Amino acid sequence: MHKEEIDLLLKRSKEFLDAAKERFKKESWDLTCFMAEQAIQLFLKAIVLEIGGEFPKTHSIRELFAMIGFLTGKELKYDRKSLAFLESAYYNSRYLKFDYNKEDAENAIEITEEVIKIVENVRILKKKK
Repeated sequence: MHKEEIDLLLKRSKEFLDAAKERFKKESWDLTCFMAEQAIQLFLKAIVLEIGGEFPKTHSIRELFAMIGFLTGKELKYDRKSLAFLESAYYNSRYLKFDYNKEDAENAIEITEEVIKIVENVRILKKKK
């Protein structure tokens, strides 16, 4: 198994989420959104690696979320527009002339925390089997 890699990705995911919350306090909306996206992307990659045994070669949150559903046999549901919004932060906050606002940053953190909860519940169920 890839326990060390999984643990590293989960640690980095938590650190990115903590950093997103710190950037939010400093009213750095773009970096908040970017860091929230990185947090969820790393978290989902860790879970795909843990359950599927292979490191996913995508940055798409929607694809990673779907992979987890497929690998666990569970129908994971979350608003695709919200996932697409967060996914777009990966590019928009780094490469494009695009400004996020406070509401966007709040949404980014909220989406990240909600998706982590959903996947953690499925992960726990998968481990019990």
